[in-house]
Amino acid sequence: MSTNLTRRSVLQLGGLAGIAFAAGCSSGPPAGAATWAMWSSSAAEKKVWEDFGKYVEQQLGVKSVATLTPSSGYPTKLDLQLVSGTASLVTALNGTLIPTYAARGAHRPLDDLIAADPDFKLDDFYETSRKISGFNNKTYAIGFDVAPTVMYYNKDLLKKQGVPLPSRTEPMSWATFRDLAKQLTKPGEQYGFTCAPAIDDLVSWIYCAGGNVMSADASRSALGDPEAMEALQFVIDLFVKDKVTPPIKNLVTESSLSNFMQGNVAFMQNGPWQVVNARKAKFDWDIIPFPAGANGSTPRVSGSSFAIPSGVREGAELDLAWKLLKTLTSTGALDIYAKAGRNNPARLSAGSAFQPPPDNLGIVQDILAGKIAGGHAFDVTTNWNQVKQLLGQDLPRTFLGQVSVPEAINGLTPRLDVLMRQHLDTVRQATARKG
Repeated sequence: MSTNLTRRSVLQLGGLAGIAFAAGCSSGPPAGAATWAMWSSSAAEKKVWEDFGKYVEQQLGVKSVATLTPSSGYPTKLDLQLVSGTASLVTALNGTLIPTYAARGAHRPLDDLIAADPDFKLDDFYETSRKISGFNNKTYAIGFDVAPTVMYYNKDLLKKQGVPLPSRTEPMSWATFRDLAKQLTKPGEQYGFTCAPAIDDLVSWIYCAGGNVMSADASRSALGDPEAMEALQFVIDLFVKDKVTPPIKNLVTESSLSNFMQGNVAFMQNGPWQVVNARKAKFDWDIIPFPAGANGSTPRVSGSSFAIPSGVREGAELDLAWKLLKTLTSTGALDIYAKAGRNNPARLSAGSAFQPPPDNLGIVQDILAGKIAGGHAFDVTTNWNQVKQLLGQDLPRTFLGQVSVPEAINGLTPRLDVLMRQHLDTVRQATARKG
């Protein structure tokens, strides 16, 4: 398989300067095999992808060859495979990276394949999944999971403290949530709330306040706008002023899931993708909608998808890639994914396979369908990794009280504005070449 991705583009993708331009030294998969790439970081995940492989062989009648890579190293490996022409026919992509790959021409638009295939129904996928999988008004990927951030809570802990269980459907206000977190905190013994000290978790509060990371036209950082500042200050106050969160021992290794699983934290902000891990808890727990700010309960909606590299050749190779992509995102495959408890499937027709526990798991589909609260597709730029890395350098210090929120944002804004302008330049270049 050839590729249109240049070495310079790959280096720009992930800041990979210094990495040798070499990959794919193996003899490769057999001719006609259905090759696909996915991240996999646990035995449970590997089992799901093995079942996917069996399903692919059953449906397509060809050998399935999956390249599984730990999630932390997946983007780097994919970049090298794309530039060396050894990428699989279909590759999984985290939703935050789809604009990056699409803008640089690493993956092909799928609209022509969708239009020519009357059997494929794009409207069976949640709207937010379709939004996450697109760029420049074109579809670059097909989703396999999509879900909003929700609030996990320790039912046993609340009952023990005589606190009434929160509504399963009505999001509580920020003020109520803060009061509850303070009420349930016993310093050194028990805490009210935990989340990751990172933009990925902060952004849900920002959306609920009516703000965003970037302006509507993505021309500048919007973290200094009143709505975003209100949200940032609210969360940081929970850590620094109210001290309702477990003490942070290491910003790099801090894990909200690990904190929650210890059984002494009342509320944890996280996504349904942690349901499979939370089921190991030795206490009773459930999930509720995210607390509502001035803009309501509109936390980020995240998802992942499968895409076809632009180097896949027209003809038999592309035909097989499209059949493979459809199979990997079919209701049958996503039923396998959901039954394993990995996450909420991106297809509406596969939603019933994602079953409790937790008891209130159905709110995930209700939020995505707009029946309860709401959700906000995770807005990212074509250089989101760089934006995230910049925010990860300075913003976490606010969680420790080392700098104030205004100081951190004032220091970050000029550099964020540069990245936003670079993003717009990338979009303009992609538009000019009709990408």
